[in-house]
Amino acid sequence: MDLNKLEEKLTTMRILENFDLPSSVAELFIKPEISVDDDTETVEVHDKVEASDKVVTNDEDDTGKKTSVKIEAAAEKDIDKKTPVSLEPAVIPPKKVRMANLCVVGGHAVNGVAEIHSEIVKEEVFNDFYELWPEKFQNKTNGVTPRRWIRFCNPPLSAIITKWTGTEDWVLKTEKLAELQKFADNEDLQNEWREAKRSNKIKVVSFLKEKTGYSVVPDAMFDIQVKRIHEYKRQLLNIFGIVYRYKKMKEMTAAERKTNFVPRVCIFGGKAFATYVQAKRIVKFITDVGATINHDPEIGDLLKVVFVPDYNVSVAELLIPASDLSEHISTAGMEASGTSNMKFAMNGCIQIGTLDGANVEIREEVGEENFFLFGAQAHEIAGLRKERADGKFVPDERFEEVKEFVRSGAFGSYNYDDLIGSLEGNEGFGRADYFLVGNDFPSYIQCQEKVDEAYRDQKRWTKMSILNTAGSYKFSSDRTIHEYAKDIWNIEAVEIA
Repeated sequence: MDLNKLEEKLTTMRILENFDLPSSVAELFIKPEISVDDDTETVEVHDKVEASDKVVTNDEDDTGKKTSVKIEAAAEKDIDKKTPVSLEPAVIPPKKVRMANLCVVGGHAVNGVAEIHSEIVKEEVFNDFYELWPEKFQNKTNGVTPRRWIRFCNPPLSAIITKWTGTEDWVLKTEKLAELQKFADNEDLQNEWREAKRSNKIKVVSFLKEKTGYSVVPDAMFDIQVKRIHEYKRQLLNIFGIVYRYKKMKEMTAAERKTNFVPRVCIFGGKAFATYVQAKRIVKFITDVGATINHDPEIGDLLKVVFVPDYNVSVAELLIPASDLSEHISTAGMEASGTSNMKFAMNGCIQIGTLDGANVEIREEVGEENFFLFGAQAHEIAGLRKERADGKFVPDERFEEVKEFVRSGAFGSYNYDDLIGSLEGNEGFGRADYFLVGNDFPSYIQCQEKVDEAYRDQKRWTKMSILNTAGSYKFSSDRTIHEYAKDIWNIEAVEIA
């Protein structure tokens, strides 16, 4: 038995931290006494400091034999007489209960809420437990209800789905949404699909005017990110991309702008926790960028930026059906699943995102060509952070241009050094770009160029939109609940007459 390995696993897997081990277990780790070789000379140390402060020492030759005895001054050997030593009281670590370990031990099943999340749980978070009980670990990808997130919040699209699938059964049996795939190129369906989207966008135009005072046009691409404001969700990457877009526009003639960019309305929604200062800085920055761009007569309707105040579920029910593009751009490996990405897909919204959370499975279901992918992958993140800590990261010139543009005062006199500073340096709390905004920025803006290209071809874009709805059937909460009932709860469905 490898006691060192056992002790290491026990340290990782134990439920009670900083508690004494039971004696039967503690005995296993008692270190044996080190025996002394017979040939080893044992030297007894005595107090040899004499009244004259002399110390007796032994000299040896190269073979180790004693050659002489001499007396030296204690001061020369830096030997002090008895010196009082002040001992600090030992710090006793607090006793803790590791709730996660308790849950794994006490529960009969452990699951992640998306395939990539479940793999992280098995390979990283609870690897020792997984090696001990592999049969206990499962995956149950999250889902959302189509009754609310299509049927209730998007009546125009619901009517189209019912018409082209020939039944309303899709509301309960979402696999019927897949039948839309065979009509994806149909011109009549595409025309109806675009009209439904436009009618939803007109509602949002009125809502934004009422809530923010900004006027936007429904024929622009509606690019939406609605999430809790958090650094790992990377609203900062989104707004930096918008700043880059705006800066490039300002360097072009009016004709060049129309050639290189499609009109966009960039909408943010979400709340920042009361004490999360950095999140509040991000909201402030978004609103400052919007105030500048939205009043720039050279840009006009080619680019608008709006932060929706008082964001809530009712607002989400309004925005999601109107979205053309949704941003799910969190740092890979940090989003357990996400459910807004599922809601957007159900409503025919095309997504730009990283391989994180349920994005991985959404991309598989709707088709790789119908999802705009960018950024580092989960298995690369630790190495990229180490590269940063080692001072080897070289930021992209375009990223540096954006930071300099912000610091120039282009969006007002507010000092954004604390916000931008979080993206700089190689180490330290609130520094070193922990969420890899700078690393993924080049890939992100290149991906956004592909988005513009696709949106110019409305037939292609509409087909992509239809296939997103058709491929979203897996992400019904009905499927998720049935899997829990069968594989974890061990219960059977009851038919209600």
